[in-house]
Amino acid sequence: MKDIIFKGCGTAMCTPFTSGGEVNYKEFEKFIEFQIENKVDSLIVCGTTGESSTMSEDERKSVIKFVVDKVDKRIPVIAGTGSNNTFSAINMTKYAESVGVDGALVVTPYYNKTTQKGLINHYERIAQNTNLPIILYNVPSRTGVNIEPETCLELSKIKNIVAIKEASGNISQVAKIANLCGDDLYIYSGNDDQILPVLSLGGIGVISVLSNIKPRFTHDLVMEYFKDGGKRATKMQLECMDLVECLFSEVNPIPVKCALNIMGFDFGVPRLPLVEMSEKNRLVMEDVLK
Repeated sequence: MKDIIFKGCGTAMCTPFTSGGEVNYKEFEKFIEFQIENKVDSLIVCGTTGESSTMSEDERKSVIKFVVDKVDKRIPVIAGTGSNNTFSAINMTKYAESVGVDGALVVTPYYNKTTQKGLINHYERIAQNTNLPIILYNVPSRTGVNIEPETCLELSKIKNIVAIKEASGNISQVAKIANLCGDDLYIYSGNDDQILPVLSLGGIGVISVLSNIKPRFTHDLVMEYFKDGGKRATKMQLECMDLVECLFSEVNPIPVKCALNIMGFDFGVPRLPLVEMSEKNRLVMEDVLK
């Protein structure tokens, strides 16, 4: 059995930008406090929802350090350090470790992709160069590559590869990973519409977009399941389905950034090539949030 970085709800944090397109650190600090006050169990910075793909290396480093410093060990901070360049991923993971993160979320290589053997070599090399616990991030709809369950089994034998964020949407695959790996590879749901199904297969939490705007609710949903495995958690999962559908009606994080602005935060607009939410979908979002 490996150590658990967090159990419950980890927020895949949006990154606020100013009207000039810079990181809005003042708003970021306000958002961090909002998340912690509402009982999230971990914060994930510089992931997909944080628009890390359009950040410079210096920006990513600055944002990671900022979140670590402001959280100040109150809850775990996990940094997205993945890349389609293995050596870039190693260097970012080393940096994240040096400033005090509690774990690294490492997405599969994208665009150039790789074979299953390549995935094993990629993650092995990263793990060899850090003492941080690593969460694999499987999101084939974004990357074009899937971590097969048998590959998860091989990777689970590496001491500091401790978990996987499973966002394939394939519940049968999640079940097979759970069966093969057991407590050698913990599972987090990477999809807000599948929190409960993944928990029912032995998952220990969610890395969530929903919790950007409903942190207490998402935390409570997971904890209700752990409390009795039952009716209240099921009801909560079904309650949030309209909102989750709205949050993924356009490419993430376009809708959630729009939602945060509607709620009164100042997150600005996504960086190109992402654009603001369409007026039609924004009106739907406003209705759902009410």
